Amino acid sequence: MGLELYLDLLSQPCRSIYIFARTNNIPFEFKHVELFKDSVLGKKPAAASGAERPRTGPSNNEEAGKISLLKKVPALKDGDFTLAECYTAYHSHHYDLMPSPDGTICEKTVDHDVRPLSPQVLIPLFTGQPLPSEKLQEVMEGLSTSLKQFEERFLQDKAFIIGSEISLADLVAIVELMQPVGVGCDIFEDRPRLMEWRRRVEEAVGKELFFQAHEMILNIKELSNIQIDPQLKEHLTPVLMKMLK
Repeated sequence: MGLELYLDLLSQPCRSIYIFARTNNIPFEFKHVELFKDSVLGKKPAAASGAERPRTGPSNNEEAGKISLLKKVPALKDGDFTLAECYTAYHSHHYDLMPSPDGTICEKTVDHDVRPLSPQVLIPLFTGQPLPSEKLQEVMEGLSTSLKQFEERFLQDKAFIIGSEISLADLVAIVELMQPVGVGCDIFEDRPRLMEWRRRVEEAVGKELFFQAHEMILNIKELSNIQIDPQLKEHLTPVLMKMLK
């Protein structure tokens, strides 16, 4: 049995793994997991799709739950070996392909991500209330600071984060920085250095693959039309409501 990857491409780590595996021609079976539709608390069965490319349809949440008891993705199964929240380290060391910087660089890159923007999507989705203007301003100010630090501390004048070649650090960063684009916040606009870096990453992995991996996040506004699992909504709504205060 070959490599199976359990991924929800709304997840940043899942997108980085998907791009990494495709770029390096690693054969795998794509197992689509839908975190928003199935509760992290329940055990709702789902049919296996075995889809080789990202698309909506039957998910593999039940199978993923056997690998990760907390139902967290990304997760993988390679023969009898299973690994939850595998990220890209396993692929990098197991296949010895794309240059892998010191783990600290990847961790620090993630620390300067754009996750604070998540409330702009999640709060309206789960609570039915718009994000207050003062909270939105706070989020955008934090985002601007993070982007400035990313450019000055990581990109500097280099083509990629660790030098002249694309690495895992670039994949970790780009999937994070694409997150706000889906909600209409083009963080690359008016930032030429960031825009050029994104262009180089797209060309390095291939534009078709890049946009294939980000198709769901670039259409994230459509999430308002999906039916959120009641248990998941009940679990997360109080947490998100605290963010409004």
